[in-house]
Amino acid sequence: MTTSPTTSPTASPASPLPPPISPFTPLVSLTWTDEETGHQGHLVIDRLVRGVSSGGLRMRAGCTLEEVTGLARGMSMKEVLHYDPRNRYIPLGGAKGGIDCDPRDPAAYGVLVRYLRAVRPYVEQFWTTGEDLGLTQDLVDRAAAEAGLDSSIQAVYPLLDDEEAARRRLADAFAIDVDGIGLDELVGGCGVAESVLTALDRAGVAHRGIRVAVQGFGTMGGATARFLDRAGLRVVAVADVKGTVANPAGLDVEALLAARDGHGAVDRAALRPEDRELPADAWLTTGAEVLVPAAVSYAIDTTNQARITARWVVEAANMPVLPEAEALLAARGITVLPDVVVNSGTNAWWWWTLFGDIGADADEAFAHTRRSMRTLVDLVLTRAEAENRTPRAAAHALAADRLPLIAERFGSFRRPAR
Repeated sequence: MTTSPTTSPTASPASPLPPPISPFTPLVSLTWTDEETGHQGHLVIDRLVRGVSSGGLRMRAGCTLEEVTGLARGMSMKEVLHYDPRNRYIPLGGAKGGIDCDPRDPAAYGVLVRYLRAVRPYVEQFWTTGEDLGLTQDLVDRAAAEAGLDSSIQAVYPLLDDEEAARRRLADAFAIDVDGIGLDELVGGCGVAESVLTALDRAGVAHRGIRVAVQGFGTMGGATARFLDRAGLRVVAVADVKGTVANPAGLDVEALLAARDGHGAVDRAALRPEDRELPADAWLTTGAEVLVPAAVSYAIDTTNQARITARWVVEAANMPVLPEAEALLAARGITVLPDVVVNSGTNAWWWWTLFGDIGADADEAFAHTRRSMRTLVDLVLTRAEAENRTPRAAAHALAADRLPLIAERFGSFRRPAR
């Protein structure tokens, strides 16, 4: 295991970082090399609050330290943007893990276990983690147990008033199934969908019939498609690893959800005669008013952005739009709703549930997520308009306002028990 230099990684066009929200470099930045396969994994703890940080663990071929650093900084923002002094949940610091390995590789699970074994001291003391791109929560939990961990979020347990009740509440919530999909998968999509609906409402645009194209049909993309479809919008394109499925009259979202595999790929045998199979990048140009990139980082670049005619790009994935591409989109009047706001609902739901702000109940979870996301998106868009900024710049400014408050009030490290 080797640590990175003390300065932040330099951004490059291939792996940009979000604009910094503080002058500080990450608290911890390390790279691990698997002795058996040569695959590398990274861990970045951007900051701690009360001694703990929060951020998922992703696995994908090509994952870099620069990417994980940007994601960890984004997690610091997602946490602080959900600060509400009325809640039991107090935002944690931001962190992220990433493993450079194709999750479909037969060796991937062994790499995951060995990575978690290597970073076990951090998970035990400082870093709470869970599923992200390429990994499901069930897989993370199984690998964590095999690596000798009690839980992937055990670092937060000392902050709980009643650990046993809190763990039982979260386990009960994860056991809830809503129409064939787990509640833990759905809350993130609920948050993305509410972000879309808030933007439409502010623009005075009726929901019914608004066309949506979704890139990625896994946990986040699939759940987002369900909520938007049920809200009356028309999902006209879904892209997965096999290509794009499209229908201008609207896809049968529930049928596609039932026909997808564990990696979000849809069985084409489930398509109707009127559904079309198109190239992988066709989701960009299907005539939709709303694009939802919900798969990989850096999906929209300076070249393919020119093909986009949608009015809104809603970042359900982490860092799917290159900063240079976002500037070009903004110049053409296309609004990008940023990932640090849009996809923050999943992370917040974990902590709302664990700390007891909500119970293990689907209706309560959706209501709380909708209310919180609508408030946050409205706040960010209002500030963006008032200050003539992009929504991302407004979100960064809001986070920058709140970070010193959180640091001063709660501190970076746990205060000793009296």
